[in-house]
Amino acid sequence: MVQILVIEDDPLIRETLEYSLKGAGFNISTAENGAQGLAKLKEGSPDLILLDLLLPEMDGFEVCREIRKVDENLPIIMITALEDQRSKLKGFSVGADDYITKPFSIEELIARIRANLKRTLKKAGGSPIVEMGDLRLDLTKHTAKVNGKEVHLRLKEFQLLTVLASEPGFLFTRQDLAERVWGSEFYSSSRTIDVHIRRIRNKIEEHSNFSYIQTVHGLGYKFQAEEKVTCE
Repeated sequence: MVQILVIEDDPLIRETLEYSLKGAGFNISTAENGAQGLAKLKEGSPDLILLDLLLPEMDGFEVCREIRKVDENLPIIMITALEDQRSKLKGFSVGADDYITKPFSIEELIARIRANLKRTLKKAGGSPIVEMGDLRLDLTKHTAKVNGKEVHLRLKEFQLLTVLASEPGFLFTRQDLAERVWGSEFYSSSRTIDVHIRRIRNKIEEHSNFSYIQTVHGLGYKFQAEEKVTCE
């Protein structure tokens, strides 16, 4: 699951971000100042950092410089109330990857997080093979195998499964999946996504010892291998 470190001194904003991002399927750790944030960076391995610019003692610019001494590629999104162009340019010059200005919507922030994570994966040359449980996906050859036996998936079914499997444990809303697979111009009922998910489940879980696509009621779906419980 994607790990995000939030460095924010305002307790209300920090708690709101933690609650909202956990609800979107991320693992969250928090820090209330730059020094604490840098310590947590060294203790763990976050996949992305949300960094408030106006921090006490050590501001976001300085924290960003220190982060870049440790990791040149870690995505950093600066969060600030400052809208002037000079502050944005300075943020980028010290190593920030993106910039979002308060007040902002959680939906916009999540979209920016995903975009930055996606770019990082491409830079790192993400593996074309996804393996979990007894399922093996080859993203280059567009093949899916369960227990070594190939499973036939239609194009949209394979694309949906690829999106889900690319971020295990991450919660995707139906709209997220629609936009990823059909594009931003896709408008349909949630039933379209549900029908495709049901078909994928029937095909990959019929001869598997695992269930893979988990429903989060009222929210969406996530990819997570769970061993089936057999009743004797």
